[in-house]
Amino acid sequence: MHDVSPVTNRGSSDVDISAQERAKITYKARLNQEEVMTMRWAQLWRTIITSALGKTLFPYTRYIRTLNLEDLEELLQDSKFKNRISSMFFDGELATHKVETSGPKNTLRLDPGRTSNMLGDIITTSTPMLEELSGKIENDALLRWIPRTPRLRLLNLWEGGALVGAGPLLRQHCHQFKTLSFWAWSHDDADQKFADFLNEINPQTLESLEIFSYAKIGAESFLTLSCHRDSLKELKLNSIDSTAMHSLHMLAGCTNLTTLLLTDATNRSVYLKTAHHEIFLEIVAWLTSCKKLRSVTVRNIRGGHDLITPILLENDIHLTSLELRGYAMADGRDFHQALANQTSLQELQLQGDSDETGDGVATLVESLSQLVNLTDLRLQEISDYFTDEVLGRLARSLPKLEGWYTSGWGVTDAIWGDMVLLKSLRRLDMAALSRFTANGILDFILSLGPGNKGLVLAIMNADVDCDLTESEQTMIKETISAQVDGRFEFQLQRGMTFHQIKRITVAYIVLRS
Repeated sequence: MHDVSPVTNRGSSDVDISAQERAKITYKARLNQEEVMTMRWAQLWRTIITSALGKTLFPYTRYIRTLNLEDLEELLQDSKFKNRISSMFFDGELATHKVETSGPKNTLRLDPGRTSNMLGDIITTSTPMLEELSGKIENDALLRWIPRTPRLRLLNLWEGGALVGAGPLLRQHCHQFKTLSFWAWSHDDADQKFADFLNEINPQTLESLEIFSYAKIGAESFLTLSCHRDSLKELKLNSIDSTAMHSLHMLAGCTNLTTLLLTDATNRSVYLKTAHHEIFLEIVAWLTSCKKLRSVTVRNIRGGHDLITPILLENDIHLTSLELRGYAMADGRDFHQALANQTSLQELQLQGDSDETGDGVATLVESLSQLVNLTDLRLQEISDYFTDEVLGRLARSLPKLEGWYTSGWGVTDAIWGDMVLLKSLRRLDMAALSRFTANGILDFILSLGPGNKGLVLAIMNADVDCDLTESEQTMIKETISAQVDGRFEFQLQRGMTFHQIKRITVAYIVLRS
């Protein structure tokens, strides 16, 4: 219910009414409809809370396994949650269970964050089956709730500082706790405090750790994670800074990982291979010792391709998913060649600067053609100079593809004969500068089979000289819907035509040579 609530979708009722139905109702009627939906969602939360107070016929809260207080906070923040709905919500038993702060002109304003924590305090008094807890939970609230939730196995917090002092309680009361994630932890003592937490919970129990945004953690936390070296399988570190990068080798004991994600949101990390070569070698030694790795994601880390290449060349590692963002084709020759060694890959995402000169494209395509088990391929920018011939070769070589996103250069109807070979294709995002015709697209659609049911065909960068008329687009949409119950999307390239871009590109290459 959380996923389809109008509040979770910020007031949108799109999940409940179609586009045709929306067009038939007035603006006022739609506002009334959205208010009714918000009222229903508020009633559901109120029922849950009053159940914990013993005021409902059935003890609903005793059967709750997942509690997401962020959804409750979004309800309290919603513009439609005011006046009548708010009065209904905080009536009777809940009249005193809200926190208000001073607003303009000496008015009182509801504090959604603190109120959701106060209401969460009520709910958790009667949730013995609770296994997953999420939200912007304050430290003192979390410390009260942990002893009440002996089955707790997952925590998803907004601020990592809420964990301070929680380790001993989790160790004593929550023997199934194994999954932790939080958004940020920017305090100067975050590394020490997080290391204390990791050391305080039961050893060899943490299986998954994910940090969604910036956290000031590094050597101490990484070293203490060795207390969970046998259990830790998933490690996702977003927005790591240079200090954390220099400390990654402290994770050397954690070799049972199956999933690893490293990102630098600022793209300011030091190029370790040249600036700190010994540390780089230690990190590579750690990565290649993780023989159970199946999924690796590296985003916007300078020299990230150099970190991944040794993993690809390790014969005892068999990846099924790989994502690399923020590199250049000119620097990635060894990485592209090493890709061919990971024929177990099923999902591959590459984003980086392409290069028309040299043999960069040929090297990449040669390796991609050998990844015969790929089901999902996303190539952004790195494929800017892919042509009809290149795309055709990939289509012939990768028969299991179900999803394919690619850019390209001057792509025409010549590719459709090879695209038809992809019997399981369900989504094709053609971001290439293209020169397709309506007849060519229709011929492709009419050749699709049962395995292509639900296909989404998105042409997102069509040459302005090859625009499709409204009637042509309508015919294509109707045909793909009738043939495979699919959908067609079309968008023109913004700016210059294909021939104008080609002339400029040729002139640039001549100047470079």
